[in-house]
Amino acid sequence: MNKEALRAAVIASLQTEFARQTHAALDSREESISEESRAENKYDTHAQEAAYLAEGQARLATELAAGIAAWRSFVLPPEGHSRVQLGSLVTLKVGPRTDHLLLGPSNGGLALTHDGVEITVVTPTSPIGRALLGQPAGAGLPPPRKGAPAPRIASLS
Repeated sequence: MNKEALRAAVIASLQTEFARQTHAALDSREESISEESRAENKYDTHAQEAAYLAEGQARLATELAAGIAAWRSFVLPPEGHSRVQLGSLVTLKVGPRTDHLLLGPSNGGLALTHDGVEITVVTPTSPIGRALLGQPAGAGLPPPRKGAPAPRIASLS
């Protein structure tokens, strides 16, 4: 699988979400300062609630912008690397199930479909990301909970 194309797909997904959050933050800000939101009595908090919402959406947009920058700037590992590192695409076998994970610099939990394969982004700060870092192909990982099947790294690219 072409990891450069995969990186581009992640960035495109983040840019779409960034545009959506930026637009939502601007809409909430406009609502918080509009004449219609002016408090009618001391219990009317509509404008304040809209301002809090705008602040949260702006914060999320800032985090997305930082994520986009991180994805653009990190160096993908060369093909044929032998151990999991930032930028590795890992195929995990967990019992009969197969999971495809991309170890990325940020935005863990992002799921996308690329070339018909569902891929989930994990970061080195997540428990699975920490467990994967430095492991070779074929290595087993600790089971996520007692009695669960232990994941095994089926392939690495």
